[in-house]
Amino acid sequence: LQSAGSRGEQARKLVIDLETRGKQAFPMFLSILRDTGQGDLADMLMEEYQGLPAAPQPVDLQPVQLDIHAEKHNKSCFTATCAWQVYELKADPCGRCLIINNVTFSRDSCLSPRDGSDVDCKKLEKRFKALRFDVLTRRNLPAQEMVSELQRLARRDHSALDCCIVVILSHGCQTSHIQFPGGVYGTDGTPIPIEKIVNYFNGSNCPSLRGKPKLFFIQACGGEQKDRGFEVDHDSPSDEAPEGSLESDAVPFQTPLGNGDEPDAVASLPTPSDILVSYSTFPGFVSWREVSSGSWYVETLDSVLEQHARSEDLLNMLLRVANAVSARGRYKQIPGCFNFLRKKFFFSCK
Repeated sequence: LQSAGSRGEQARKLVIDLETRGKQAFPMFLSILRDTGQGDLADMLMEEYQGLPAAPQPVDLQPVQLDIHAEKHNKSCFTATCAWQVYELKADPCGRCLIINNVTFSRDSCLSPRDGSDVDCKKLEKRFKALRFDVLTRRNLPAQEMVSELQRLARRDHSALDCCIVVILSHGCQTSHIQFPGGVYGTDGTPIPIEKIVNYFNGSNCPSLRGKPKLFFIQACGGEQKDRGFEVDHDSPSDEAPEGSLESDAVPFQTPLGNGDEPDAVASLPTPSDILVSYSTFPGFVSWREVSSGSWYVETLDSVLEQHARSEDLLNMLLRVANAVSARGRYKQIPGCFNFLRKKFFFSCK
């Protein structure tokens, strides 16, 4: 960029470069700049964007006036507030939400009880009901019952609905994968790859959800590594774990015998679209949970949704979650996100 010349020319080059990286790249970059206190730079880039030659179909970046006197059945529907495309949630309920909460595991599994997970579950039940979802909670399911429950949801008719959410609270591990890393454990100690779970709901296996957002929230470890973060001052804490009832959902990665994937099945998977998978931690690392208050990730996610779900898009909220969780406690935990959404997603209207 420095070779472009003046500051204004550098900004123009950056805007053009971002425009070539997809429709979401420029607005997401502006959002990150504002969230990190660089609003002046974001405003300058917006000015450069507006000064670019008009595209064949000009984009109007001005807000769209909301009709607050809409009919009753449309009052809770989302209306686009900017020129970027959005997923519309017009149905009521707007979609189904399945929460699988694994707390107690079989003795043979050698997995410890996940004390505090019920706190997470109750928070998310309440939150997604408030966001107009039909919530179903299942507790302590072995792997095969988890698969059956997920397949049952995927086979239902979602034609009259606009969204689908799956939440899994369990122990986790690393697994081999193509697109979505990690796995979650059933109460019998059998792991299920996240990739397998997600693909029950892809366009081939769940036609009534084609073109509709499918959101997955995974509270489980991505592995057993502990991110110690980095020293910021001479008073930084040592490597000791925080005091209190702090646990992780980690299970060591075990390489499967032979080829763990079915080559034909993997090769036939369609490219995912309209899918977002939000992980409580970055792949390969542990995820912390407290007995009394639940997991750091769910506690923060619930708080962010409560404060911002009616005013911000989902990706911006997940950025808030990542910033808050990664800065918490003596050990760093950085939530991860694999995003294949084609449009902006809002839970409700402003």
